[in-house]
Amino acid sequence: MSDTEALPELPPMVRDSQLVPPPRKPSGRLGMETLQDYQDLYRKSLTSPGSYWVSVASELEWLSGWPPDVAMTGDLESGFQYFPGAYGNTSINCVDRHARENPQRTAIHWIGEDGSERHWTYGDLLEQTARFAQALTEMGVKKGDVVAILLPNLLETFATVHACYRIGAIYNIIFSGFSPQALADRIEDTGAKVVVTADEAFRRGNTISLKKNLDSVLSYLPTIEHVVVVRRSGSTDVPMSAPRDVYWDDLLERTTSLAEPVAMEANEPAFIIYTSGTSAKPKGLVHSGLGFLVGAYHNTKMAVDLCPEDVYWCTADTGWLTFPIFELVGATAMGATMLAYEGALDFPAPDRFYDIVERYRVNKVFTAPTLLRMLARYGVQWLEKHDISHLELISLVGEPLDAKTWHWTHDNVGQGNLEINNTYGQSETGSAWTSSIVGVTPAKPGSCGPALPGHSYTILDSDNNPAPRGQVGFLALDKPFPTLFRDIWRDHERYKTQYFTRLGPALYDTADAALEDEDGHVWVVGRVDGVINVAAHRLSTMEMESALLSMPGVAEAAVIGVADDTKGQVPVGFVTLAAGKDGSISEADLADRLVESIGPIARPKQIYLLSTMPRTRSGKIVRRLLQELVTTGTVEGDTTGLEDPEVLDKLKEELTVQR
Repeated sequence: MSDTEALPELPPMVRDSQLVPPPRKPSGRLGMETLQDYQDLYRKSLTSPGSYWVSVASELEWLSGWPPDVAMTGDLESGFQYFPGAYGNTSINCVDRHARENPQRTAIHWIGEDGSERHWTYGDLLEQTARFAQALTEMGVKKGDVVAILLPNLLETFATVHACYRIGAIYNIIFSGFSPQALADRIEDTGAKVVVTADEAFRRGNTISLKKNLDSVLSYLPTIEHVVVVRRSGSTDVPMSAPRDVYWDDLLERTTSLAEPVAMEANEPAFIIYTSGTSAKPKGLVHSGLGFLVGAYHNTKMAVDLCPEDVYWCTADTGWLTFPIFELVGATAMGATMLAYEGALDFPAPDRFYDIVERYRVNKVFTAPTLLRMLARYGVQWLEKHDISHLELISLVGEPLDAKTWHWTHDNVGQGNLEINNTYGQSETGSAWTSSIVGVTPAKPGSCGPALPGHSYTILDSDNNPAPRGQVGFLALDKPFPTLFRDIWRDHERYKTQYFTRLGPALYDTADAALEDEDGHVWVVGRVDGVINVAAHRLSTMEMESALLSMPGVAEAAVIGVADDTKGQVPVGFVTLAAGKDGSISEADLADRLVESIGPIARPKQIYLLSTMPRTRSGKIVRRLLQELVTTGTVEGDTTGLEDPEVLDKLKEELTVQR
């Protein structure tokens, strides 16, 4: 966004979106009843962010130093601290206090892709967490040591994470679908002493050999002293090297005592989460423990309005930060009954999601827009087999939610009674900080909602001046909040260079393009480097994708920019069609839709009709891989986060045929 040409003051997708009131009255748990209540609280929270966050944190348990003498110190430029000198422990707040109150309440229903089921109460979760924390201690893991977690969504994943919180170990959850090399890169960077993994995992009927993948790189990882293996499949064909390797159940059987939680200062690091890059070394984002707890609790409370009576399902994979925010920490802090599901949401049949929601009486879901588009693609015939009338709320994060999918979900899945809450956040922010307040603020199909209290932002034009409402600019954060990451692991210079250079050292640069509309809703229209500059006109990829998705029969859409000798860049589109629509929609039809919705400047160079899209397991379409396939005919970038890497060969063939 270096040139001075601005986007239209009000893109059509924003202009055409209307406010939709919440379908249910406020629960009374959030301290707000009306839109005016939210607006008043938001303004008040920005006059004294420290005081606001102290009020949120006071709803949790602290061990000492509470309330803090100073709510917040420092700033984005010099570094910041929230609640300095206050001590607590995340596992107490997420596990112990619920186990004390009602140890028999179900904490987690676990469902395997093969149909197997297990269930833990909060009493079970406490016992497993404290026993494994003691086992780690007896292995020599101390406060500040790193534990790598290579696990899918299992019950033991919850216990492992909270065991690390309990003893002050720093954990790094690694996506279980990563290649051995990507796994090795992350463990080498952290210097982990222990790896917790499973023998095998299941995905779309296939077996993933987690332990064997780990073994293939262990010789390059001299810091690893112990490997703990959860028996997921129970296969006997899993190499175990004693005394380094030990099975989870054997380890806990011989561990006779339970670890007490240690006191952690509010700003001490608790976990590292890596973001994948295209070619650069992945970044290990460092988050504090208690700061993350406070923000995840606040985020889940506002965006989901959980209570102990809810049955709640966050569909994300544990390897993506959505799951720690909205389930591992956020939902456990709220004391809800949670679901953890191992496999793909449309396997073995397209109604797997509906089946689980019906059988377990799930009333609240946190997921990605990709799931809703997938459900729409399969059609209502799968929905009609199930009674999910008890479903009250779907909250979302990860990708833009187009208005067409919003309305399909509202009308079909929810029968007009479903609250649909689209949010926005990043791994760096540690929370989805724009979001409707459940039952209080109206939704706007396509938007990310207003900013949550305690979160201050600005949108700047190309001259670094505040952009007027309705105009796209650089989205930046101008005040710190507790869940914002504190550094890049072992690379502070990269932290400063990447996030605090382009817009100045006093602003966190999200690298996202966004606008604020007349109702105060934030619209994130894509990465700054994803905005397409066509003959000096800047076009939003999100707007073009929304236009394609508005066409009946289109299930998914992605748009990229490619070089053009005359115009500088031109758009190229990729579309998948709903079931039964093959042959009914042409490339010309799709191109005409872009022209009708946006104008002749948006006419694409080509639109490809694909059978599927390259996605991460969290549901994001990986547009950079489509870019590589179209421009070079091959893929050189990082593919380790893909749900199904083999799909790339299929897409390459489909693109070649259509050229």
